Amino acid sequence: MLRLFKALIFLGILSVLSAGAGLWWYAERPIRLGSASVDFTIPPGSSMRTAARLAAGSMPVYPDALVLLARISGRDTRIKAGSYEIETGTTPLDLIEKLTRGDVTMQELTIPEGWTFRQFRAALDAHPGVSQSTQGLSDSTVFEAVQRAEPGGLGHHPEGLFFPDTYLFAKGAADFTVLRRAYRAMQRRLASEWQRRTPGVPYASAYEALIMASIVEKETGQARERPLIAGVFVNRLQRGMLLQTDPSVIYGLGTSFDGNLRKRDLQTDGPYNSYTRAGLPPTPIALPGLAALQAALNPARTDAIYFVARGDGSHEFSASLEAHNRAVNKFQRRGGQVGK
Repeated sequence: MLRLFKALIFLGILSVLSAGAGLWWYAERPIRLGSASVDFTIPPGSSMRTAARLAAGSMPVYPDALVLLARISGRDTRIKAGSYEIETGTTPLDLIEKLTRGDVTMQELTIPEGWTFRQFRAALDAHPGVSQSTQGLSDSTVFEAVQRAEPGGLGHHPEGLFFPDTYLFAKGAADFTVLRRAYRAMQRRLASEWQRRTPGVPYASAYEALIMASIVEKETGQARERPLIAGVFVNRLQRGMLLQTDPSVIYGLGTSFDGNLRKRDLQTDGPYNSYTRAGLPPTPIALPGLAALQAALNPARTDAIYFVARGDGSHEFSASLEAHNRAVNKFQRRGGQVGK
């Protein structure tokens, strides 16, 4: 009887060792994928068993073995939600590490400086990695929802209040989440740069500085000229001159603008027509970047109150109407644009 008992214990030990060796062999063996990579998504609040079943739906793995591996390694309660991409060569142990490390598939969306809020939303709507939650809603409805989620922000209109940048996010992230991040980023940037402003700049608030920054963004062809262009517009404000900036008029025309700014457009009064109304337009006209914010709040000291495009992206700056007219004649003959 004792001999039989010893034999059973020995067989039990062999079974445990064999199972352990088999599990280790399985853990270190690359998963055979049907393609170069597969992806799957783990919803928030999922257990390890749920995650293992979801993984098994996309690749040939054994859910029970994955759960056991996670328990043995003490990671079965540390699963992180998100979208995962599994590539050729990944082992079950690698998969467990990914799921517990939160090594999710990242998506990217770049919002260029000078885009409008409408263009930002269109890019979100078109992005295949974004989960749509605001599509079809009006700009004002979306903006109200953002401000409810991020109280204390500036502005009553969405234009200009979202920072242009490259945003990384997990695949399947809600468009509203990206909007909130861009809104928070602009609030932080604007508040920070407002504290660093040059004394005496003619803005009653940080929001007015943001409006000026959007004009500088749209008017600038070469980055080094941003402070100079800001200086010209600041000079005009301080002297009570009309800003006479075409991008503001174009923004006011909205979707009716066909690419050709006509004389009648400059003569037709409206809130964004800086040829007929003094001061800043009522809202920003684009999403300004950091350099434009800095230029608006720290404009170059200059006597210039006019500038004209040279045709190469740069401008000729003038301190008098006479000098400006000469520059206009010179560069128009070279195919330049009408001066400001």
